[in-house]
Amino acid sequence: MTPIPKELADEMSNDVFYSRCARSNSSCEGRITWEHAFIYAGKQIQEKWSIIPLCEFHHSVCRFQDGGDLDKEQNQFIALKRASDEELAKYPRKDWKQLKSYLQGKYGA
Repeated sequence: MTPIPKELADEMSNDVFYSRCARSNSSCEGRITWEHAFIYAGKQIQEKWSIIPLCEFHHSVCRFQDGGDLDKEQNQFIALKRASDEELAKYPRKDWKQLKSYLQGKYGA
């Protein structure tokens, strides 16, 4: 895991979106963590749209390491909904449109 660049981490820390779990519901537990939703060319995408806030339970970390509710595809769908076409164009070897369509069919709007 590559650390989030300080400038990006500072920006995210000051963004209200990152103050609560992106999958917020009654099962949320623990502190807020940041999850890299995508890996591209063997590296985590270090962009704001691709990093989402999750409670420890939904990230399956800390005390929920082997018993949380990590759903990578749902996390990717949340991230994709935040990305612009220009941001996705930086990663041309991935069929973002097809992936988003598949995830939208699975998780809805």
